[in-house]
Amino acid sequence: MKQSYPIFPKTPTGIEGLDEITGGGFPKGRPTLICGSAGSGKTVLAIQFLIKGITGSNEPGVFMSFEESTNDLIQNVRSLGFDLERSIAQKKLKIDYVRVDRSEIQETGEYDLEGLFIRLNHAIDSIGAKRVVLDTIESLFSGLNNTAILRSEIRRLFQWLRQKGVTTLITGERGETTLTRQGLEEYVSDCVILLDFRVIEQIATRRLRIVKYRGSTHGTNEYPFLIDETGVSVLPITSLKLTHTTSTEIISTGLPDLNKLFHLGGYYRGNCTLVTGSAGTAKTILAAYFALGTCRRKEKVLYFSFEESPDQFVRNMESVGINLKPYIRSKLLLIHSSRPSLHGLEMHLLALQKYIREFKPDTVIIDPISSLVTIGSKGEVRAMLARLMDMLKMHQISSLFTSLWQEKLIFGDAMAEDAVSSLVDTWVKVRNEERNNSLIRSLYIEKSRGMGHTSEIRDFIITDKGIKILGANLLMKQGQNGSGKADVLSENGSNYKS
Repeated sequence: MKQSYPIFPKTPTGIEGLDEITGGGFPKGRPTLICGSAGSGKTVLAIQFLIKGITGSNEPGVFMSFEESTNDLIQNVRSLGFDLERSIAQKKLKIDYVRVDRSEIQETGEYDLEGLFIRLNHAIDSIGAKRVVLDTIESLFSGLNNTAILRSEIRRLFQWLRQKGVTTLITGERGETTLTRQGLEEYVSDCVILLDFRVIEQIATRRLRIVKYRGSTHGTNEYPFLIDETGVSVLPITSLKLTHTTSTEIISTGLPDLNKLFHLGGYYRGNCTLVTGSAGTAKTILAAYFALGTCRRKEKVLYFSFEESPDQFVRNMESVGINLKPYIRSKLLLIHSSRPSLHGLEMHLLALQKYIREFKPDTVIIDPISSLVTIGSKGEVRAMLARLMDMLKMHQISSLFTSLWQEKLIFGDAMAEDAVSSLVDTWVKVRNEERNNSLIRSLYIEKSRGMGHTSEIRDFIITDKGIKILGANLLMKQGQNGSGKADVLSENGSNYKS
């Protein structure tokens, strides 16, 4: 019989993704250190921790600032949707600005933080606070050079907070060779989280890492996080596991002729489909058909385009008989367009996660994923797309990716195609061939997990009424030879095995 142990008490942060990688939140009744360089998001994360405690857990909080005045703080976080004035009026939040001027500090051997303890204790007791933020600790000790006094008072501060029983966030600036400038806070804190804001090849990315967490397991990798109009959200990339459920329901590809090439008449719901081909092979049109088929079922589609604006995409699809305007008006179709260079790979993934959470689509289409190669290596693209696919499958969201394959690349196949082809469930290849001085389009199904399909290469044409797959009038029936394979009757009556 497996022995059970008491659960380590934690205070939920209420921050998207952070509770997952911390295993439930910050250590309850203990101090947590948030360290990072200027502009990394320390204050925003701390404020959000207090607000989520007030709105989600009914836990009042105290914010003691040593840098920003109360009015400045209220104004600065208003753009993130945090109404501090309302919480203050409800006596759920108390902001105490402590001005520390180095020129007014006279260092003596008797220096201590007794005055701060009295002030902080009064603020906590006045509203019954359960959460406390001290922002930032460097400002508190800015006038001290005596290392012995400094370290003694830091230890005393952390011990006092533990005895008070409040869950505390202390922010600190990044040191040159240590996590913090003094190098001591990281050792006396029960939990240490490092925020990093880096720029690589002109692409900015924010990352979070849990350096230590006493008495608790936690995620140890770097996690990208986003600061937008709703605050901080973290993507717990390593928590995604292959535990998602699968569906046996078949959904249409949106193109009847293409449905006929699959034994069961379409894709499985929740599958990932990849459409690859060189430029001009109708990859985007096939993606548009999939979007159209989803919308006709009264289901939502989120379409990410890295090459065309929404208006251009809609106009171009109208030229081949695909009218998407009614579905945009009815809010079944949301088209988001941006250049890949707008964010790093992880930030694109976070943005997509945010859209999925808010829009709740049944289908997600990305056109093309090969554009992501311009902002990351093959390994990075593969890792990002693997996380994306896991996230989509966890939510039973059907997906389709297009990818440009350039035959003249030195590396052979396109990097994005190599990166993702083994991960997808269905792979459709489209291509252009020169025959008798004419350019002929064709397609074939490279693979489709768990479903029989034709192995023939089919030519197709594009007209103002859409795509017509030639020779697609096939009757697929279950074979009676006991092999489990499907017999396919072609138009002339001859059989072949798929």
